[in-house]
Amino acid sequence: MTTRGGTLHAPADVRFDDGERPPTRLPLVVYVLALGTFLMGTTEFVVAGLLPEIAGDVQVSVARAGLMITVFAVGMIVGAPLMAMLTLRLPKRQTLIIALGIFAVGHVVVALGSSFALLLAARFLTALATGAFWAVGNVVAARAAGSAASSRALGVVGAGAMLANVVGVPLGAFAGQLMGWRGPFWALAALGAAAMALIASKVPSDTDGDQAGSVRSELSALRSGRLWLVLAACATTAGGVLSTYTYVSPLLTDRAHLAAGVVPLVLVGFGVGALAGFLVGGRLGDRRPHMTTIVAPAATTVLLLALCLLSGHAAPTVALIALLGLFGLGANPVLISLGVRFAGQAPTLGSALTVSAFNLGTAIGSWIAGLALASPLGATGPAAVGTGIAVLTLIPAITIALIQRRRPAARIQAATA
Repeated sequence: MTTRGGTLHAPADVRFDDGERPPTRLPLVVYVLALGTFLMGTTEFVVAGLLPEIAGDVQVSVARAGLMITVFAVGMIVGAPLMAMLTLRLPKRQTLIIALGIFAVGHVVVALGSSFALLLAARFLTALATGAFWAVGNVVAARAAGSAASSRALGVVGAGAMLANVVGVPLGAFAGQLMGWRGPFWALAALGAAAMALIASKVPSDTDGDQAGSVRSELSALRSGRLWLVLAACATTAGGVLSTYTYVSPLLTDRAHLAAGVVPLVLVGFGVGALAGFLVGGRLGDRRPHMTTIVAPAATTVLLLALCLLSGHAAPTVALIALLGLFGLGANPVLISLGVRFAGQAPTLGSALTVSAFNLGTAIGSWIAGLALASPLGATGPAAVGTGIAVLTLIPAITIALIQRRRPAARIQAATA
């Protein structure tokens, strides 16, 4: 790796397996950051299990209460790069602590609020903090692990959010039934405050030694064509999988004829698959990054197409959804790592833009899938949309692989000329 202005960067066109031996164990800070993303993933989706209670309490329709999810997604899209710029001159550790503080305050406001407009504002504020934590946390984790294990570290950090779907969101919904919908928000506020102390004590001080960059140098990352290809892959891989996942319930009940009570168990299967996919994809990505980013979307496309064709049969549908979690999100930690690397001297902005791209793809894909659900395709419409979006991921993924393959050859030719 090379050092520019006190910040560690892998050279722009080396492989992840460039001779540096991957560590057998990841630094503790990686797991601390994974705990933070567990809280972020929980708060993003816990609202889905509490919508009827929230709607009844603040006297709005369930559909209108769903804006709490939409507003959060918009906050993540805007907030990640915006907060990366606003906190540019702050030490990384301080940024993480401030983000968790805002996260905790936002949940207290939701827990106390009675106005729906206030709830939406608090959710947007929480999303800004979430975007900042995720973007900076990715950079800190990748730097702490080193270039030879950066994808594995990002896989662990991302697995925290996937674990939220398996454990955090169901627990939050269950707690909401026992204590009322405000209870989970109080709990998340308390956990956010506790995480502040943990970050303060466990994130090493050497992450604070970066020289403050300028907005101009950060924005120079936008000139990287490879970064834009990564962002396109982030958007399409998320859009393909999560457009289908958003409307998987009607697919299971209307097409596969499963009882509504079985649906949460199928969603847990998806969550377990996604958790494994993040961990396995991150580990494979350190050695074979481009193979991972090509094989994962290719397998995802096949799985989504099979889901369209076999959704009338319960057993294959359940198995396909679990496999969709495994392959559909397996390339994400590698894409984040590539985004950080291709951003050059602006790793935080690169990380932030990948967060925005994932959320933008999810928002657009879910919107198109909703239209397809109301079309003659019915319950299979979202899976058909997902198939079309997922296959598009192969275009930027293959292009990146070809560019990276040509760059070493070009250097060799220049050296022998």
